[in-house]
Amino acid sequence: MDAIKQVCVIGAGTMGAGIAAQAANAGVPVLLLDIVPKDGANRNAIAEGAVAKMLKADPAPFMSKAAAKLIETGNIEDDLAKVADCDWIVEAVIERLDIKQSLYAKLEEVRKAGTAVSSNTSTIPLGKLIEGRSDAFAADFLITHFFNPPRYMRLLEIVTGPKTSQDTAAKVADFADRAMGKTIVRTNDTPGFIANRIGTYWLQVAVNAAMDLGLTVEQADAIGGKPMGVPKTGIFGLIDLVGIDLMPLLQKSLTATLPEGDAYFATVRPMPLIDRMIADGYTGRKGKGGFYRINREAGKRKESLDLATGDYRPTLKADAPRAKLDQLIALPGKTGDFAWAVLGQTLAYAANLVGTIADDIVAIDDAMKLGYNWKYGPFELIDQIGAAAFAKRLADEGRPAPAILTTLGDRSFYRIEGGKRQYLGLDGDYHDIVRPDGVLLLEDIKRTAKPIMKNGSAALWDIGDGVACLEFTSKMNALDGETLKLLGQATEHVAQSMKALVVYNEGSNFSAGANLGLALFAVNIAAWGEIEKLVAGGQQAYKALKYAPFPVVAAPAGLALGGGCEIVMHADAVQAHAETYIGLVECGVGLVPGWGGCGEYIDRWVKSGLLPRGPMPAVAKAFETISTATVAKSAAEAKELQFLRKDDGITMNRDRLLADAKSRALALVDGYAPPNPPEFRLPGESGRVGLAMAAEGFRKRGLATDYDMVVSDALATVLTGGDADLIDVVSEQALLDLERAAFVKLIRDPRTQARIETMLETGKPLRN
Repeated sequence: MDAIKQVCVIGAGTMGAGIAAQAANAGVPVLLLDIVPKDGANRNAIAEGAVAKMLKADPAPFMSKAAAKLIETGNIEDDLAKVADCDWIVEAVIERLDIKQSLYAKLEEVRKAGTAVSSNTSTIPLGKLIEGRSDAFAADFLITHFFNPPRYMRLLEIVTGPKTSQDTAAKVADFADRAMGKTIVRTNDTPGFIANRIGTYWLQVAVNAAMDLGLTVEQADAIGGKPMGVPKTGIFGLIDLVGIDLMPLLQKSLTATLPEGDAYFATVRPMPLIDRMIADGYTGRKGKGGFYRINREAGKRKESLDLATGDYRPTLKADAPRAKLDQLIALPGKTGDFAWAVLGQTLAYAANLVGTIADDIVAIDDAMKLGYNWKYGPFELIDQIGAAAFAKRLADEGRPAPAILTTLGDRSFYRIEGGKRQYLGLDGDYHDIVRPDGVLLLEDIKRTAKPIMKNGSAALWDIGDGVACLEFTSKMNALDGETLKLLGQATEHVAQSMKALVVYNEGSNFSAGANLGLALFAVNIAAWGEIEKLVAGGQQAYKALKYAPFPVVAAPAGLALGGGCEIVMHADAVQAHAETYIGLVECGVGLVPGWGGCGEYIDRWVKSGLLPRGPMPAVAKAFETISTATVAKSAAEAKELQFLRKDDGITMNRDRLLADAKSRALALVDGYAPPNPPEFRLPGESGRVGLAMAAEGFRKRGLATDYDMVVSDALATVLTGGDADLIDVVSEQALLDLERAAFVKLIRDPRTQARIETMLETGKPLRN
């Protein structure tokens, strides 16, 4: 199979530009083309403008600004011949069949044989798209339906036709999986495919039910959000996020293409309120507001739309009901009625579509979890309710049960058998869920094995071939004394019995840092000795890990902050997920790194070869980054900031991270020797004064508070070596002693305590 080495994206709108950015994030050259604008002399203005806009966007489509340099812009009239150099052409132009077919006719003349061509459409059948094209073109054609934003949404729905070459489809799927980080879901060629077919129905049902029952948007989102495993945006918040103006467009598309009798038609009704909102520019977050808005004239007050009057009012608090799913739909009153109206119709709709939109329930569940961020897929939700009870309630209401529920009977859609997770097939039998080659998940290992050791905050697992995996298990994977205790025990065990260690978990975040709640509790009871003991214990545990007689690979994903960042920096190598957000953020809560982060970070800059020689440049860089609590917004940016080293690895697909980290660890085993302790040449008092002057400049410009100056001075003292002189060699341990002293002093200050308390209560820094 030929590798994809260059990609062309045609159509530089929101989706096309985002797809181009993610292909560039994968490290391959991208040709981005669009039409020639009607006005102006710059014939490439549309594509160039799209790249410029993405460089300023937040959240950023690019994982680093360097990725943008991989995109060559052009226009369809002048540059279409350049697609001959590309291995995959993605069409993302306007959803009009005639325009797409005209483009394909031109592409057939210029593309090289074997080049994959795909459409990002979600509304036009594949068979219609390739009408009039040759068999050779049809063999290389498929649909690749990305979700917005392409960098962050993992789902990629792939549709192939009867003439599509399986080799071509496999080539595209492999690149999208490994290089672009997508989870591939094969879907049938039906309107809306999987996620949008069910997702659009779900949203329409929920809006209708909220209006019929007289619920507020806050009440609907509280019931239809977290209790159902839906993101905290809930129903109306999600519509605001994706764009209210998208609803009538999707409705128009689906009503024009769905088969007669589809349940979706029953959800369609006049929506004068939504029509008015769109006409007035209230299209959601991208517009002046939506069902929720920020009223800046009223002091940035959050307001909600009254569904009955159409007027805005201050947002009201609505508590989410605390009930299991089967209990939620049975609650009396509007809460239970709304929950059942949404779940009863949506889950039955999904169950009726098995075999139509996809060949198995796993594809449908995966599509909804990845495309709409549901915590559970439709069939996992039915299992929580109880399939037999769900079918009975439908029958009691005079609604026919979907055929697959009849096949299921009193069984569940998923089960664990012999340590393997199985799903019910259309044939009525259970089948193993098979992972793609190169995917190793800790959740699978945990079904068939017991941990080597565990406590309330961490566990150690055998992941095969002599490699152990250290897993954090506390809330947000925050680090505490129990974590450090097990880290020490794990280090001893692996040294005696195994070859290597991977630090990894499958939580949303690798680690949000030290457990600030426990730290604040210790402060409130004046347990200063315990706090110092925790800091010293962390330093000792991290050093033991760093100098252990076996290789250690850290495999972070999501947040790796504070102490989470520090454990990554103490590993021999890092295999990071592309979406790793890493940084030393202690100054944000009035502290300094206490578990070796200062020395590790200086050492990285010294060894990077990117700075002039001398004691000050690396110290100044470390001060700039740590004092501002800078967080890298991707693994690629983490390399630029030196949180990761040049030769650390990046895995694009989250499901492949553990396998990649394990492979990296095994590759380090032969001939492994622990690193030599670093020795530092630091500027001492003169350097501290220089850093203080720089911080004072920020204070005078209003960018730093008076207490920021206190914290930054403590950090400067550590980074410059305290009383060190330029001719002194400062040891790693001496720097650790300075860190510990600064940390313990700062945490005694009421202003630091106020920062910690505010962070715990609001999740936002206090600028005191």
